[in-house]
Amino acid sequence: MEIIRFAELRSEPWRNGGGVTRELASHPKAASSQDGAWDWRVSIADVSKAGDFSAFPGMERVLTVIDGELLLLTVDGAEHPLEKYRPFRFSGEAAAHGALPTGDIRDLNVITRTGSFKGFTSIIELSKKRAHPVFEGQLAVLLQGQATVSAGNLSVSAEAAGTAAAAEADADADADDAAPSPTEPEALNRYDAVVGSDTGTPEILGRGFLAVVSIDRVTA
Repeated sequence: MEIIRFAELRSEPWRNGGGVTRELASHPKAASSQDGAWDWRVSIADVSKAGDFSAFPGMERVLTVIDGELLLLTVDGAEHPLEKYRPFRFSGEAAAHGALPTGDIRDLNVITRTGSFKGFTSIIELSKKRAHPVFEGQLAVLLQGQATVSAGNLSVSAEAAGTAAAAEADADADADDAAPSPTEPEALNRYDAVVGSDTGTPEILGRGFLAVVSIDRVTA
């Protein structure tokens, strides 16, 4: 089970200097989140002043305000008021300008290469009684509230079983330094992201709101 801790992410300035971005994930992994060598990227940006958005030719964007009240986004001359938790899709090569009529905002960005991948963002309300699974090809970001994540039923391969047996043989010697069980719930902090998997599918329980990003490969 993989958790991307927001507090550990490095912030990078936008290519046009108008904001700051923290990359959660990209494929393939690039040396810089801004160099455009990836086919898709998921990131969180802080916007503290009005200005033009970076252009990403050949890409499609889905932008969601996740903190703050309103982003007034103008795309190719058309004005779009983006309220909190309402995803908006537009072309990455469009001329885009953002205004902040109610103050600073933070947004979640999903950018995908047109014709290769398609990105989707859904906002869901968490429950303490019914866990929300995060599947392969998904990334779940805690936007607000308190939540824990644990791995579901694990499919253990023969190799893994052998490793587990060897580890058990040394358990007494290593008991004091043993790591938590992989199925033990782990607390999520705000904007932490859980990487989806179809093996030991992560399950999130709690109260608050979650952004579920899905990256689908486009097939002819």
